[in-house]
Order: sequence, then C-alpha cells, then structure tokens
Amino acid sequence: MPDPLLDESELPFGAPAFDRIAPDAFLPALTIALAEAKAEVEAIATDPATPDFANTIEAMERAGGTLARVRRIFWTLSSAHATPPIRASEADVSAMLTRHGIAISHDPRLFARVDALWMRRDTLDLDEAQMRLLEKSRRGFVDGGALLGPDDKARFAAIAERLSLLGTRFGQNVLSATNAWTLRLDAEDCAGLPDAMLAATARRGEATGQGGHVITLDRGDVESFLAFADRRDLRETVWRAFVARGDGGAYDNRPIIDEMLALRREKAALLGYASYADYALADSMAKTPDAAEALLMRVWAPALRQAAVEQAELQALAGDEPVAAWDWRYYAERIRRERYALDGSAVRRFLTLDAVRDTAFAVAGRLYGLDFAAVPALPGWHHDVRAWSVADRSGTSRGLLYTDFHVRTEKHGGAWMGALRVQEALDTPVLPIVYIVANFAPGAGLSIDEARTLFHEFGHALHALLSDVIYPSQSGTSVARDFVEFPSKFMEHWIVAPEMLAGLGMPDLLCEAVERADRYGQGFATVEFLASAILDLSLHRHPGGKDAVDDGAALLTELGLPDTIVPRHGLTHFTHVFDGGYASRYYAYLWSEVLDADAFAAFTERGDLFASDLAAKLLTEVLARGDTRDPMAAYVAFRGRAPDELALLEARGLAA
Repeated sequence: MPDPLLDESELPFGAPAFDRIAPDAFLPALTIALAEAKAEVEAIATDPATPDFANTIEAMERAGGTLARVRRIFWTLSSAHATPPIRASEADVSAMLTRHGIAISHDPRLFARVDALWMRRDTLDLDEAQMRLLEKSRRGFVDGGALLGPDDKARFAAIAERLSLLGTRFGQNVLSATNAWTLRLDAEDCAGLPDAMLAATARRGEATGQGGHVITLDRGDVESFLAFADRRDLRETVWRAFVARGDGGAYDNRPIIDEMLALRREKAALLGYASYADYALADSMAKTPDAAEALLMRVWAPALRQAAVEQAELQALAGDEPVAAWDWRYYAERIRRERYALDGSAVRRFLTLDAVRDTAFAVAGRLYGLDFAAVPALPGWHHDVRAWSVADRSGTSRGLLYTDFHVRTEKHGGAWMGALRVQEALDTPVLPIVYIVANFAPGAGLSIDEARTLFHEFGHALHALLSDVIYPSQSGTSVARDFVEFPSKFMEHWIVAPEMLAGLGMPDLLCEAVERADRYGQGFATVEFLASAILDLSLHRHPGGKDAVDDGAALLTELGLPDTIVPRHGLTHFTHVFDGGYASRYYAYLWSEVLDADAFAAFTERGDLFASDLAAKLLTEVLARGDTRDPMAAYVAFRGRAPDELALLEARGLAA
C-alpha cells in the first residue's frame, strides 16, 4: 500500500489516508521528504544553464512537493487533533522546517539566479502573474536574509529557529491552560442558561465523570455563559479564568511574549527595517504601519463614543451596582430581548449546526454555482470530521472540503481554514483539498456570532476552492493578510440576511428582531477588537519596557479603554500574533472589512443579494485570481473604484 505521508494517495481526490497515519511516522517521513526537497533545490542551484523563468522560478515552484504534503498533514493534526504524540513532535517539526527554509533563503547560488532574472525582468516577456511571482520570489529571499553577511546570516537563522520554538510553546501553553480549567455547577447554579446549553454542559459532565454541568474556557462556552447566567459571582469566576489564560502559573506566556518581541525587533533590524511592523507590512495592502494605525484610530474614537452610550444603557438596567466586564454581555442580552425582541436562546433553536452549514452551501450554490455532496467513505482525522466533494454548475470537480466543527480538548481554540493541497496547474491541473475547523458545543445550536464564524471560515474555503491559477504559491488564500480576510468577512453578511434566516425556519418576527438588533453592541465589539489590533501593532513598532503585558495595559489606559471592556485577545493568549501569522497584522480584519462592507454594498444597492453578474465578477476578478495581481487592482477590477470606508462605519453603526 502507498505510504500515507510520502506517496500520492490512491483515495478519491488524492485525499490523505488519515486512518493509516501513525503519529510517530511524521519525523521519519519528514526526514525523507526534506532530503528529497534538498536534492531538488540543489539541482536548481547547480543547473549549468543560464537562469530563466522555467529553470529557476518554475523549478522552485515544483520543488518540495512531498515535503509540502507531509507538512500540511502534520499542521492539520497539530491544530485540530493535537494528541500528546503530535504535540511532542511539534517543536522538532517546526525546527526542521525552519532550518530548511533558512537554508534556501541563504543559499547564494539560488539567490543569484533569482536576482539575475529580476535584473533583466523587462526582457523576459512575462505576463502579470509571472512578473508578480518573480518579484515576490526575490522579496522572499531578501526578507529571508539573502543579502546578509555570514555572521548576520548565522544570527538570523538562530533567531528564526528560536522564534519557531517559542511560538510552539506559546500555543501549547494556551491549549493546556484552556484544558486545565473547568467549572462544575449544580442545577441551582445554572439559572438563566438556555436549555440547549444546559443539555450540552450536562453531557460534558457525564462524559468527564464529574456529573452536574461542566463549563470550560472554550470561547463559545464562556461567551454564552456570560450572556445568560444569572449568577453574577459565577460570571466573574468564568470571566477571570478566561482572561487569565497564559498569565502566570504553570503555563506562563509572559516571558515568551517578551522574548519573541525582542527577537522580532532584532530580526527586523538585521534586515534594515525600522521595526518589525515595517517588515511585516512591507508586502501588504496597507504598506506601512502608519497607514494601518491611521485606520485603527479613525475607527477607535467613534467606537469609544458608541461603547459609552451602550454602557450607559447597561448601567440603567443594572441599577446601583456598577457594571463590570463580566456583566456586559449579560445586560446586552437583556437589551436585545427587551428592546429588539431578540431572544438569543430562541435563535439557537433555529441555528442548528447542520442547518447553518447547509445554508452556507446553498449560498455558495446560488452565488457561484457550487454543489456540495457528502463523501462518507473518506476517513478524517477524527470521527467528527466530514468530507464533501465540490463541483461547479457544469459538473466539473473543484476540490474537496473537510468540516470539523465540534469542540474537543485536542483542538486549539477558535476557528480557522487550512489547506491539505492547493489548486495549481503548473504541469497538470491539481484540485484543492481544504478544511474548516471550529469549536462549537455539540447539540447546543449556534449563536448569531457562531453562525457568522462558520460563514467566515467557509468564505476562506471558497477562496481556496474557486482559485484558478497556474503557480501553487499564488493559489487562493496566498494573498496579503489584509486582503485574505476580505472574502471571508464578505460571506458573513448572508447568514443574517432575512431571506436566509427565513429559509432556516425562523419566524418572521424573530427574523425582524435579528435585523433590528444586528447593529446593537457594535461599540463594544469594535472596541474589544481594536484594543487587540492596536496592542499588536504598537508592541511591534515601539521598543517597550521589561514587560509587554504591562506596557500594553498602560497604552490602552492612555487611549481611554474603559474598565468594562478588555481586548478580545489578551496578549498572553493571543495565538493569532504569537503562534500564527498575524504578528503586526491583526489590523487586517478591519482593513478587509472596509473592502467587504463596500463590496456587499454593491449587492444591496442592486437590491439582489444573489445578483449573478456581480457574483460572477467577484469570482473572476478576486476569488479565482489568487495572488496573481496586486490586491487593490483586483478589488478595483471588481468594484470599478477604490473601496469607500464609509460603508464600514455605516455597517457598524458608527458613522457620524
């Protein structure tokens, strides 16, 4: 039988044989795949022929295919099914991959070939996609340290390997801190909790042998408990445990944060950048930290004003007792019920997981002509995982989608999309294999925010599935961070559209309540997001004191963050930034939301959320193009102009 890691799979779509992958097989497989990749790269470096686009850039696109397969399968498991053997391998895998990447970037022979092509790029007769690929290839070498001297290259490599290790430790600490805490409640402690949540927490109590009702630090659990639990003291207990993850104790991330920030500053300085933020944003839509910060601060002031209005409304409900951070969601839920007739627990009864997923599939069908069919025979990495074949209107296959939605202790928190294989057509057409992962409580129904999360990650998946490019490194979601969130944020609009809610069986009165209440609470939501984004950007721009957590708290106090709101992601559990690809770039969600709000306005102005010509143009000019063109050029090709920021402010109810 084929090796499930090293050989091409014989399963439909070339899907991985997850049922035959042993955790202890990764390091041996990775060693073999790395040796193969090194040989392929060496052949390019020593090619006696004059460098040209085919024997250098295209050859590098082909190199490392087996390594890419092993790497992608491993990172899928390490995030979505991080069993102890997988977690024990993470540091070694990360170090091996980091060393390999640095060796390529620091190989003077490879860089000389790429640089020679760049110097005579105007004579090569390249198309737009090829020119962009050449430019980004050279930038990758330069930002990888290709121009450094021997001593600086050695230091650069040491920094990269240390950052890789620290990032792994950070993520494992967050996962461990989350899993180490539970709160067992008796029935009398659960006043106010919806029936679906009570059933889910009771099942968890039974499964863990604790009995009663068990609350975890999964975000879905926490936010639901804070919104519905009548016991104020228990809300405080849960809130304090949630925000304290990674802050001291056995899983202390504070020293990791400080070391990572210092190493990132040193790395940027080696490359000649003024700060790590300047380095990280050089290839973004924003281009500079100043531009990103300017957007954040333009929204910060109106968001603070709106949050103050909301807090006054909450305080009127709370009476004499001052509203605290653990009270905000509770009283906001009361306002939604009393003012807008929106009952969050009633909404959950209609937003069952299967129904929301099927609605997402239906939206993709109406917008882009896609059809999703279950493929039950394909194994997943857990029995919760389901596989779906994806085809277009003509019946042509577009790829394979895995969905993995239920919370588990082996999963990292949050939700994300990933790829096991990317679309490309360099030699022969290759179909993408993508997955979306979330952490929803089984059987509890989804909140509006959780349903939005599912649609958001599905938007990322569509970006990958609808890709139509030649080169793998330009496929689908390989675009700039502050553009990649555009297609995903864009998809969120459809789950709250009255037409889609009605299709879920929601009564007219409840659909109307959702629509009325949709803008309520945007002051709070915007401020908690901005607090995280401002912290991320500032800490990566400016050298701080000895403790980044304290520096960050002081900065937010100076900016007027109220005591009743904390950053959506506290630094000690901010995995986007310290165990992900969003360092200095968490602002990207807001930047992309400017695009998404403006793009959605094109549909609302038309009065047709499924306008076929607009959907076709979005597909052709944005989703299918991947990273083959400048992202602003892609957006303008769709919209006919640059995005209008006013659409974002109006969508969030923050316009003056």
